[in-house]
Amino acid sequence: MNTLTLKPGKEKSLLRRHPWIYATAVARVDGKPASGATVVVRAADGRFLARAAFSPVSAIRARVWTFDENEPVDHAFFKRRVSAALAYREQMVHDTGATRLIFGEADGLPGLIVDRYQSAPGAPVTDQIVCQFMAAGVEAWKDAITRALTGATGCPNVYERSDAAVREREGLPSITGVLAGAEPPEAPDLLTTDECGVKYYVDVRNGHKTGFYIDQRDNRLLVQQQAKGSDVLNCFCYTGGFSLAALAGGAQSVLSVDSSGEALAIGARNVELNGFDANRAEWRDADVFKTLRALREEGRTFDMIVLDPPKFAPSAHHVDRAARAYKDINMAGFRLLRPGGQLLTYSCSGAIDAALFQKIVAGAAVDAGVDARILRRLSAGMDHPMLTQFPEGEYLKGLWLQRM
Repeated sequence: MNTLTLKPGKEKSLLRRHPWIYATAVARVDGKPASGATVVVRAADGRFLARAAFSPVSAIRARVWTFDENEPVDHAFFKRRVSAALAYREQMVHDTGATRLIFGEADGLPGLIVDRYQSAPGAPVTDQIVCQFMAAGVEAWKDAITRALTGATGCPNVYERSDAAVREREGLPSITGVLAGAEPPEAPDLLTTDECGVKYYVDVRNGHKTGFYIDQRDNRLLVQQQAKGSDVLNCFCYTGGFSLAALAGGAQSVLSVDSSGEALAIGARNVELNGFDANRAEWRDADVFKTLRALREEGRTFDMIVLDPPKFAPSAHHVDRAARAYKDINMAGFRLLRPGGQLLTYSCSGAIDAALFQKIVAGAAVDAGVDARILRRLSAGMDHPMLTQFPEGEYLKGLWLQRM
C-alpha cells in the first residue's frame, strides 16, 4: 500500500477536512506511487487521515478523495460523485442551457471541471460536455470519469480542454480532443446555447476556458434587469455575455471592448442570433487600458460599466502588480461613470481575496474623486458551490456599486 506520512502537527488541516496536502507537510512516502495513484495519508503517529491522489511534482503533493477509511477509490466511487454533483445541479440550477456539472473540490473531485452545453430553442440539437482535467488524480481516472459522465447524463459527446497552464505544475502535458462521441462544431457552425432567455454561440474547441464564462450567469441576469435605457460599457467583453444581457434588458447602447477580434466577431453574431438592433451595439477591438483613457479624453460617460478582466494574479507572487492593474481600471471606470451610474467590477484571481479586492476598489474610488456605495457583493452562480473548509474555491469576486 502506498502511504504518505505527514510531519508532526501537519495533520491539523486534514482534521478540518481541507482537501490539499502540500509537499512541505510530507515527512515521507512509502512505496512508489505513480502520478495520480491513490495513497493512504497518515499522521505522524500513524492515524488514518484520508485517501488522496498523489502528484510527485506539484507543490500540492496530494489531493484528498475521501476522509472515510472504509471508502475505496474505484469506478463506483466516481459514479457516486458524478451522480451526487448532477443531483445538486438539478435541484439548484434552472433556466439555462449552460451548466457547470462538476466544480473540482466542491464536488469531491479535486482538479476536475465539467461543463455541459445544451442547445437553445430553435437551434440544431446539440448536447456537449466539456472537461478540464487539472490534476494528476483526475488525469489518472479520466476513462472512468468519462464513462460516469456519459452514463449519468445520457450525453454521448465529451470533449477535453485540458490546456490550462495549471497542468504544467502537475507535470502534465496540454491536451485537447474528443473523449467520447462526435467532434464539437467549429466556426462558423458553432454550438448554440441559451441562458435566461438570451442565446449565445459557444466555441468549445478554441474559446476561453470551456468556451463560455458560465460562472457569470447570475451577474449577467443582474445586468439584464438593470440595463433598461442605459448607455453601457462592457470591458474585457470576450464574446459579449454582459453585452447581450444588457441589450436583452433594453440598453440604449452598448460599447464592448476586447483585444480578441475573433471573440468580438462571435459577439456580433450573438446580436444577430437574438434579433437585437445591431445599431445599439458597438464592438471595439482594442486594449482596454488604453481605451479607458481614450474614452475619458473623448468626454464619453456611461450609465453602467462592466469590468470583467482576465486573471491578473495567477499566483501570490503577482498580487502587487495585479492590485495596481485592478486599481487602474476601476479608477478609470469611476471617472467614466455618470452620477447615479452603476459599476459591476470583478476579479477572478484566486490570490486576490474578497477583502483585498474591496480595498483596491475603494482606493480607486478615492483616487477618482468619487463617492460610491456598495449595492451588493457578487460571486459565481449556484453551480459553482463553495465548501466551508475550502476558501480557495472562491476565485470569482465582484462588487455592484453605484456612483453617488
